[in-house]
Amino acid sequence: MVVASTTPNMSRMARDFSRNPMLVYWEMTQACGLACKHCRAEAMPNPHPLELNTEQSERFLKQLLGFGDPLPHLILTGGDPLSRKDIYPLIDYANGLGLEVSITPSATPELTNDAITKLKEHGIQSLGLSLDGSCAEKHDAIRAVPGTFERTMEAARHCGRLGLPIQVNTLVAEETADDLPAIYNLLRTSFPVMRWSLFFLISVGRGKALNEVTPEEGESIMRWVFDLSMHSPFQVKTTEAPSYRRIAIEKMHSSGMATPEMKATSVYKGFQIRDGHGIVFVSHLGDIYPSGFLPLHCGNVRTGSLVEVYRNSDIFRGLHSPDQFHGNCGACEYSHICGGSRARAYAHTGDALGTDPFCLYEPGSSAPGRA
Repeated sequence: MVVASTTPNMSRMARDFSRNPMLVYWEMTQACGLACKHCRAEAMPNPHPLELNTEQSERFLKQLLGFGDPLPHLILTGGDPLSRKDIYPLIDYANGLGLEVSITPSATPELTNDAITKLKEHGIQSLGLSLDGSCAEKHDAIRAVPGTFERTMEAARHCGRLGLPIQVNTLVAEETADDLPAIYNLLRTSFPVMRWSLFFLISVGRGKALNEVTPEEGESIMRWVFDLSMHSPFQVKTTEAPSYRRIAIEKMHSSGMATPEMKATSVYKGFQIRDGHGIVFVSHLGDIYPSGFLPLHCGNVRTGSLVEVYRNSDIFRGLHSPDQFHGNCGACEYSHICGGSRARAYAHTGDALGTDPFCLYEPGSSAPGRA
């Protein structure tokens, strides 16, 4: 399974994230030919017999129009979305509704150059690829299937030849942290990259077998990420590490950056977005969750309205309002900009509105930036 957003245009149209998500992640299937050590979906070789069929999928996609303008960006994920036999008709159907669509395929034998070409021909906006090591030995050890590194590299090169934007997603865990500079250099020199997203491990699914970096290590990595972002040829972002925004604000202010300059940075475009606020996740069975890493069941698109659940369910209403957060996150002056990882708070404490244990900041210890 590949994770993280792949949107090519993160423009901030007038959008109230409590009513209109930026991103809708749809786990099209649980089926996947890989056995990745950190797979949130705990993917299986075969599809679940009750996954949304074509007709049910189309009814779900039509629900997205109920959000109104601006419509969310649809991210097709899994499992491996390319394992669905109706993948191209469903992409066509989504495009016909006026939705922008991106995809995060797995690096299985399904990910051929012909398949990538066909995805572009069917209107895919961008493609997400996972790269968790700077060489085959390191990457394939995480993916647990030999050959995935070379397949990923060839897919990225072919996207470059086609002019199809790619986001590269990299796991940040104890097992990968030392290799991050080498991965960056590989991306910088090998093929065109739109965005590099560093996903900080959440201990859910198979990810429980890996080790999260410590909060101290996380702060160091995030400061390195910010410094990198100032001269990188592509955008660099974090996933499930919203405290990066606080670090970015501190560093931008200390450098004397003016507010208009701050608003032009890629990190600013992610302000306020967090699990269940700006994003929503729909499983292969149609179940609705705040995110793929926050397993709080809120409804099902077969029997209910995704729009209604996102806007009005008790769980989502709590996630929309930082004033309802507990502990440090509830007291923090950065709560509306950051809000902490709701998924990590839940994974560690069982309270989705509680303190994100990954953040070392003590509320009130500095004046928040205004951007």
